[in-house]
Amino acid sequence: MGTYTRKTPLKIDCPMEKTLHVISGKWKLALLCELNRGTCRLKDLEKYNSEASKRALTKQLSELVEDGIIQKKDYEVYPKKVEYSLTARGKELITVLEVLDEFGKQL
Repeated sequence: MGTYTRKTPLKIDCPMEKTLHVISGKWKLALLCELNRGTCRLKDLEKYNSEASKRALTKQLSELVEDGIIQKKDYEVYPKKVEYSLTARGKELITVLEVLDEFGKQL
């Protein structure tokens, strides 16, 4: 799988742009909401986001892992078992998303 490269670099001095970059993606907010409920396997995330392709979900999950928002635990068993969960940093991000949720309710 190829890696994503931004067309324009992030502004190092803009924390808001960095945060928006981490959560931007068609399925990232839905994934974070599901993971906020607890640890999930890819099959569960596919079930909850049935419109998303497996490829799209795995790409966005990989980006969230790379950004340190979620962790991937591979049990190295057959059949393959992989679980995703929020990191401490991811839980901090959930508090930010809750503020955005409250703001959206007031619109």
